[in-house]
Amino acid sequence: MTPEDLYKSLDYVNHSREKRQEMATLVMQNQKLIGLLLKIAEDVKNPISSKACWVIEFAAKKKLNIIFPYLNEFTKLQPKLVLDSSIRPIAKINEFLINAYFSKTANEAQNHLNEIHLERITSAAFDWLISDVKVATKAYSMSCLFLLSKKYNWISPELRLVLEQNYASGSAAYKARARMVLAKLK
Repeated sequence: MTPEDLYKSLDYVNHSREKRQEMATLVMQNQKLIGLLLKIAEDVKNPISSKACWVIEFAAKKKLNIIFPYLNEFTKLQPKLVLDSSIRPIAKINEFLINAYFSKTANEAQNHLNEIHLERITSAAFDWLISDVKVATKAYSMSCLFLLSKKYNWISPELRLVLEQNYASGSAAYKARARMVLAKLK
């Protein structure tokens, strides 16, 4: 599949699980498409970039190791994202990666995620937590930062401070996740 073909195929992807899954299945059959999807996602103001992110999320959910060869590009992309519909799936993939990294069961994520990747994920998670993004992104970021605080001591007090400062103005969903994370931080 050429980049042009992939781009055209993304035009047919919509919010439906069926369309996203259909495209993710194609990507899992040809894993090199992840690199092309990340390139499309770099066009951060174009709505098609969100569709590329949705497909990457669906593929990573089924087969997380599909993202491992592209972790540098994936983590470099994160601070550039501006559309909520692109940020949410990337934050969700971060949650998949960090959950795998901190799993008690040995897995590939523990071998592929390095300090630079973890730093970039930490930075993006904090940026999203303090910016005006949808609550789902904030919830995924809270979960990632909580787990990362087990490796990096400095994260706990910073995370606690951010959650406490934003608690009063947060939505019900934000407050529920924040309460859960704050309880675990104590």
